[in-house]
Amino acid sequence: MGGYILILVFLAVLWFLIIRPQRRRQMDAQRLVASLAVGKEIVTAGGLYGTITALDEDEARVQIADGVEVRVAKRAIAGVVSEDEEPQELEEESAANLP
Repeated sequence: MGGYILILVFLAVLWFLIIRPQRRRQMDAQRLVASLAVGKEIVTAGGLYGTITALDEDEARVQIADGVEVRVAKRAIAGVVSEDEEPQELEEESAANLP
């Protein structure tokens, strides 16, 4: 009987330390992709900054310089850059929100 309780405690700890935070990160990533719109300034996972000029189902066209547009997979967009915050601060805020 004691072995079953130990296994249940281990599974509960596993849930709270691994599975639950991973689900939260997935939901945050889905919300980010859903919030993308033309005209928003973004930063990619590779560190490119640019402004979204067009959106398709799986990709976005991003203007990174005058006359230079690149295609970027939506899932490669790491964050939306607002005028008053730097991307590093956004990452720190999301890390602080994890349990």
